[in-house]
Amino acid sequence: MDLVTVVVGDEELLVERAVGEIVGEARRREPDTEVVDLVPSGMELGRLQELTSPSLFGGGKVIVVRAAQDLGKDLAAEVTGYVKSPADDIVFVLVHAGGVKGKALLEAWTKAGARKITCPKVTKAGERLDFLRAEIRRLGGSIGATAAQQLLDAVGTDLREIAAACSQLVSDTGGKINDAAVARYHRGRAEVSGFTVADAAVEGRLGEALEQLRWALDTGVAAVLVNSALAQGVRGLAKVNGARGKSFALAKELGMPPWKIERLQRQVRGWSPDGIARALIVVAETDAAVKGGAADPAYALERAVQEIVAARAAR
Repeated sequence: MDLVTVVVGDEELLVERAVGEIVGEARRREPDTEVVDLVPSGMELGRLQELTSPSLFGGGKVIVVRAAQDLGKDLAAEVTGYVKSPADDIVFVLVHAGGVKGKALLEAWTKAGARKITCPKVTKAGERLDFLRAEIRRLGGSIGATAAQQLLDAVGTDLREIAAACSQLVSDTGGKINDAAVARYHRGRAEVSGFTVADAAVEGRLGEALEQLRWALDTGVAAVLVNSALAQGVRGLAKVNGARGKSFALAKELGMPPWKIERLQRQVRGWSPDGIARALIVVAETDAAVKGGAADPAYALERAVQEIVAARAAR
């Protein structure tokens, strides 16, 4: 396993996955591996030397330095010195945004032998389509060319939304995704999805949540998919509520990527434990309603959104 890796780029999902894979490999080798997550603003000169000194207790360690392009002169010199002569029992990861800032540092680290993983921003439609198809394959599914394009058109441009939609479809279809499956779950306005409705609801934006819900349903998005997103959003709040620590450290414990934990940590600030408990009941009841238990699934979803927002406001 490489002792020093530089993850370069500003595509958040791909960066987090790259770092996660490095940590996962380290923990497969040694399950008790400790992960230390650092940012330049929280680092003091000499801290790196302290962390990389031999431990009396042994055990593996992964040190991740985020936003490495922001390292000041003295810290940069300390990090570069370590990259040139890394410890044998430590996995060292530097996350660099790319671009002009800190470019000389990046060149120095790769010249010193650091492995480089590039995660550039995915901006072109063709690149997003390639990502979508690769994501379906990664999850063990398959999708035709027409269905892949329809799914991309329905979900939009955010890589996190694309990944979530792929995961949901593979789970719901058993992996074989055709045009009919995409039409059933994702037909509609590209910018509107169940996740858009869910984010607005859990953040207390009632008017926007209802508007997005009606637009989604009017354009054919399945009611069951909307409630699935609502349920994921509320359950995510329940998972992060009370959790302490940085997103990367919590990722394994909570079973979700760091970017998602960070989003949920922002959203949960407006919630009480009682409110979350009430919202969990709401999505459970609505699940039964949209799967045949209610005469009007649209009304059931509107009521769910209203009750979720009300639960957030309750103290």
